[in-house]
Amino acid sequence: MTEKEPKEHIDTPILIAAKNGITELVEKTLKSFPVAMYDLDQHKMNIVLLAVEHKQPHVYELLLSLKKKNVIKESIFFEVDSQGNSALHLAAKKANFIWPVPGAASQMQWEIKWFEYIKESLRVRFLLLPNKKGKTPEEVFTEEHVDVVKEGGQWLSNTSNACLVVAGLFVTVTFTMSSTVPDSVKQVNKDNKASKILAGSSFVSFCASLIAVVMFLTILTSGYREQDFRYSLLRKLLLGLTAFHVSIASTLICFCSGHFFIFKGELKSAASSSYLVVCLLLITFFAFAQLPLYVHLLWATFKKVPQRNYGFSFPR
Repeated sequence: MTEKEPKEHIDTPILIAAKNGITELVEKTLKSFPVAMYDLDQHKMNIVLLAVEHKQPHVYELLLSLKKKNVIKESIFFEVDSQGNSALHLAAKKANFIWPVPGAASQMQWEIKWFEYIKESLRVRFLLLPNKKGKTPEEVFTEEHVDVVKEGGQWLSNTSNACLVVAGLFVTVTFTMSSTVPDSVKQVNKDNKASKILAGSSFVSFCASLIAVVMFLTILTSGYREQDFRYSLLRKLLLGLTAFHVSIASTLICFCSGHFFIFKGELKSAASSSYLVVCLLLITFFAFAQLPLYVHLLWATFKKVPQRNYGFSFPR
């Protein structure tokens, strides 16, 4: 007689729903059959561990709300799998998908955000619990994200280097504009509105481009440490990009206002409207080309809880 082969373990619907982010099925199942919260897969992982491992924020938030309503027990948040991994150990693992955020640095930032989000929802005494391999959640996180830290640092270096070159050129140009006054401007009354625009825009452009250079240099000289991706590096990049964009816009205004003095005699009444149209067209073109990435980066930096997106992902 041949020995019977062990039966293959089949996950229950609630376990499949938890790891795939189907919150409606999870909620209805737990409200109708609360005992389903004790279901385990072949690795002894319950709905909480599966939601954390597969990084399903909506499911995890639902479980937290059901815990507060006493629909499910708090004890299921402190279970471990067959390898002794707690929810925090599983949160420390690298995602097997791309977060819907731009750039490798933002990917690393959201990995840290997810880890910290799970960490804040658990008890303090549970955070240092090692698994069967003797590793704490922090040690697992560091080991899992070595490559992500390198990719994020490389992305930041490439972005900062590219912007630094252009911002340095703007510093030189705007310094020349602010220190060299055209003859046509000297002959105009200083209280003239156009001369004020010329002086103000050149000053703003010089200061903004100088701030951008300093921020990009700060990023390039940083050590790209793991914890720096949480706040420091991305906020410096945002500040640098903001100053860089302001510098471009103010330089354009300065350029147009300077040419206004040169050609106002020839263009006469059409001078103001023609330069205004040119400025608006160029700024609109720049906004369509750069603002989507900037807004996505801004959203990714200040979003508290990472969210998955199954429809599309931003380019890295």
